[in-house]
Amino acid sequence: MWHKKSRRRITGGKRKDKRKSRKHELGRESILCKSSDREKRKRLSVRGNKEKVRLRTTDKINVTDRETGETTVEEIENVVENSANPHFVRRGALTKGTIVETGSCKARITSRPGQDGQANAVKIE
Repeated sequence: MWHKKSRRRITGGKRKDKRKSRKHELGRESILCKSSDREKRKRLSVRGNKEKVRLRTTDKINVTDRETGETTVEEIENVVENSANPHFVRRGALTKGTIVETGSCKARITSRPGQDGQANAVKIE
């Protein structure tokens, strides 16, 4: 997967490549974080000798109550709604904006677990 200019012009004609692809234009497939009975992470080495952590599966979520400001670690029981894709609910995929049911409340995910390496949410209801 490459993140570079399209091979087509705005008019629809083909654009000629002036150079080969570069390493910094390389992209990766997106990883969907899923709710599961245990937590799995994937470490990626990226440019600049750095590391990114991607969350593959998780059963816990950090839930913050806006009124009190307290954050607790809750266990995910069920994925209720996903505005990104309705089919993600069946698969148990966790993306930003997903509403999950925990032991004490419902919560909306505010982080991007597949990219941030952790699942954060705010309490609703």
